[in-house]
Amino acid sequence: MLAEIFEKVMGPEADVRFIAYDGSKAGPVSSDISIEVKSPVAVAYLAQAPGELGLARAYVSGHIDIHGDVYALLSRMWSLTMNDLPMSQKAAAVRALGVRPLLKRVPPPPQEMRRSMLAKMGSRHAKQRDAEAIHHHYDVSNKFYSWVLGPSMAYTCAVFPSEQSTLEEAQYAKFDLVARKLDLKPGMRLLDVGCGWGGMVIHAAREYGVKALGVTLSRQQAEWAQKAIAEAGLGELAEVRYTDYRDVKETDFDAVSSIGLTEHIGKEQLPFYFKFLYDKLVPGGRLLNHCITRPTGTEKTINTKGFINRYVFPDGELESVGYLVRQMEDLGFEIRHEENLREHYAETLRYWCANLDEHWDEAVEEVGEGRARVWRLYMAGCVVGFERNKIQLHQLLGVKLDSEGKAHMPLRPSLDWP
Repeated sequence: MLAEIFEKVMGPEADVRFIAYDGSKAGPVSSDISIEVKSPVAVAYLAQAPGELGLARAYVSGHIDIHGDVYALLSRMWSLTMNDLPMSQKAAAVRALGVRPLLKRVPPPPQEMRRSMLAKMGSRHAKQRDAEAIHHHYDVSNKFYSWVLGPSMAYTCAVFPSEQSTLEEAQYAKFDLVARKLDLKPGMRLLDVGCGWGGMVIHAAREYGVKALGVTLSRQQAEWAQKAIAEAGLGELAEVRYTDYRDVKETDFDAVSSIGLTEHIGKEQLPFYFKFLYDKLVPGGRLLNHCITRPTGTEKTINTKGFINRYVFPDGELESVGYLVRQMEDLGFEIRHEENLREHYAETLRYWCANLDEHWDEAVEEVGEGRARVWRLYMAGCVVGFERNKIQLHQLLGVKLDSEGKAHMPLRPSLDWP
């Protein structure tokens, strides 16, 4: 009985086998993927939040198990995992499950960021609230991230020069592409906002002789980056601070890189964000903005009831590239180059998923099974999202013109930009 209900909710066309604790089974016996409903708590989660969020809660808490490849499962359950159920199907699922699971409220797993807790820290994207959102996601464990990300410690989309490129080669290529678009040269000053573990800062200092300042709201990232800078002997050129980008006092930077920060800024704060970065630049200075986007301007920028917003990126908002271009232009930037790297992000995530699987037992011991399950579900789901154009990754290059309207750029780039 229960297995048939779960099959109905997820769609019989998914080619998934369902096994429930009441002994019921549904779906094709030949399927290479099965979902095991292990307890009544899983039913309660689905009844109280039908669709993506309820299923995620049941999986993260261990009341549902997935046997088989998680990516393949999410790909088959595309409409549910990426678009969620329409209200009519949610109502049908609740009716099928009955009233009993609704009577006793089951609290969400501890890995879920509670909206009530965020609300106590001010309005969306207030400094304290932003700091807590970043802490929730990035201050998990540097050791855990080293297993998932690999030696580069780069938690942003890589750029694969070829299909044979390794993850490390692709992350190096990403940082170098940013450096070339910014036309970095020895003696220049670079500001890297949302610098993560310092990958761009270290690359700019080591490969281009640039004096680079990075800022992050993650204390663990800053500590790791400061140590890496010292070990590389780059202390005179590179610096990473644990601070909000809005608290950077220095100005007259030759270039600004923002790699994976815009997603955390919020739609209402984008004018301030781009104006702040514009004011940090010298005339002729460039901004390279690298971020995840929506494919069009018709989707919601934030889904407060979605799995990723609750478990991965609290308060995260995604805009379309067209919207970002308009904001940059309205604040004074001239757009000089743009490219979509969504296939590259799908490939990056496949490497991260494989790394997590390879270190699964160690990761569970380090951060707990619930947290490890969050990352497995989130990264596999994002592979599907990038593959199917539900989300994209864009790099935008803008320049601050001088008083005579000059961009200080060559007629054609001297290096090959894809």
